[in-house]
Amino acid sequence: MADKTRIVLMGRSAAGKTTLCQCISHQEVRYHKTQTVSIVNQNMIDTPGEYLERRGFRGALMVTATDADIVVLVQEATEDGTMFPPAYGTMFAKPIVGVVTKEDLATPEQVEKAKKYLRMAGAENIFVASGVTGKGVPELVEFLNL
Repeated sequence: MADKTRIVLMGRSAAGKTTLCQCISHQEVRYHKTQTVSIVNQNMIDTPGEYLERRGFRGALMVTATDADIVVLVQEATEDGTMFPPAYGTMFAKPIVGVVTKEDLATPEQVEKAKKYLRMAGAENIFVASGVTGKGVPELVEFLNL
């Protein structure tokens, strides 16, 4: 049996990274602010949103990503704009997967705009998911080999 893939999740504060980790690992979904890099089930690296939001901390994301096989960019569907610059994923030299979260709270137009942001950032594959309802999570788990 092949080893599980190790992923690192990156995105703005409250984008749904921790909720997605909880859903994937079948934990009760409960909000808590991620203050430091957290390892979930030994194969998911959950990062604080501030690491992306504050340019001075972005280097920490690059260092953290060295321990992962795949970088997962998390974009909240209802967010107006994005924190991911164009071609952001190219600096990691790893496969980039995009996940649009909170699709259960968004319009179809918002979901499409979030997908566009992820494509522009360099996501090769994009999934639409809700950590609350679980929609789209099984497909993501299967793709990532979690």
